[in-house]
Amino acid sequence: MTRGVLYLLPSALGDIAWQAYLPQETHDAACRLSHFIAENAKTARAELKRLGHPQPLRELAIEQLPEKLTAAETERLLAPLAAGHDVGLMSEAGCPGVADPGALLVRRAHALGIIVKPLVGPSSLLLALMASGLDGQRFAFHGYLPPREPERSRKIAELEKESARQNQTQLFIETPYRNVPMFQALLATCRPTTLLCVASDLTSATETVATRSVADWRKAPPPALDKRPTVFLLLSAN
Repeated sequence: MTRGVLYLLPSALGDIAWQAYLPQETHDAACRLSHFIAENAKTARAELKRLGHPQPLRELAIEQLPEKLTAAETERLLAPLAAGHDVGLMSEAGCPGVADPGALLVRRAHALGIIVKPLVGPSSLLLALMASGLDGQRFAFHGYLPPREPERSRKIAELEKESARQNQTQLFIETPYRNVPMFQALLATCRPTTLLCVASDLTSATETVATRSVADWRKAPPPALDKRPTVFLLLSAN
């Protein structure tokens, strides 16, 4: 029996029409599928409704990724592919497996000889890097930094030193309600010449992207960051 294909389906970053963030080919591929694996089943249903999926949502098979993916769960989730069904893997927002769960499932699919097909769509990390004006040749993503002090500021200082040593842009994110303390810690910790980009609400109508030196950020009114999905980027100026 021919095995199915595992499609990696990017999801919306904000509440906008699918035509604003997905190519037609990605939309059509998602609408052909009836089996899905999702980081969050409720969010996946909302995304498929936004896409105008032709099947009733209640008839779609949507399996939710467990927080801790065991070997047994991995095999169970991939079983429809072995049975010949194509499956779509969806994250809550952006690209599955990039700053979101799904990589272990994809790795196992490769081990089983299943075709993995990534589809074009929004990635907040790449969009932020593109718009930042910082080094796009050498960069590293660090996920979430420690949420409390002094560990947070210690990690920021470490990333700034690594940026200077490697001439490398450092990217990281924060839970939206902790954006303001993160921004304050960056201004308090980083050197005045370090470049800092703050990219919020990417692809939405309220999108803002701004890059300044830390010295200039300290003189400017603070950006409105509370509860807005934001990517932070820094590059130490040698």
